[in-house]
Amino acid sequence: MPIKKLRARPKKAKTAVLKKTAAVPVPAEEQKIRIGWFTFSCSEDNTVVMTEIMNDHWQEWKKMFDFRHVRMLKSHNILDALDIVFIEGAIASEEQAQKLKEIRQRSKLLVAVGACACVGLPAGQRNTFTEIQRAKIEHLVAKFAALPKVLKVAEVVSVDAEVPGCPMDPANFLRVVNQAVARVRAERRS
Repeated sequence: MPIKKLRARPKKAKTAVLKKTAAVPVPAEEQKIRIGWFTFSCSEDNTVVMTEIMNDHWQEWKKMFDFRHVRMLKSHNILDALDIVFIEGAIASEEQAQKLKEIRQRSKLLVAVGACACVGLPAGQRNTFTEIQRAKIEHLVAKFAALPKVLKVAEVVSVDAEVPGCPMDPANFLRVVNQAVARVRAERRS
């Protein structure tokens, strides 16, 4: 038996009527939360942990967060008004201190992430050196325009929350993220 070719019947064209409507503004509490992630003097192990956490939370976070300045995620980063910033690493130079102050001025909440940001170590190990050890690295301190002492983030700017660890505990990080999100949303409602 020969196979018949089926012909599709032409459908009647539907005409859509588009109504002009004004754009409905998104309520402030529903706007995406602007996020920044900045790294200073450290091993960047918390950056790696955060990207691993994103594997599990990306679908919800991309709806909730506007990643404004996160170098590990994008090449075009913007340093403007930020709701929550995460700072990884200790502050080892005046240039880093000035950058951190600028970030703090542009952010509502600042979270220090990792041991270097929270306590200044291990990046600040040279702070514990003897006079002899300091003399041996003096040329490096001068070459890189380093501060005489490596500083934890809280010695330069005010810190709203800390996530210690080297690397940080993912559960603790998520707890702090959720608290920060709740705080930003509460401020937007008020």
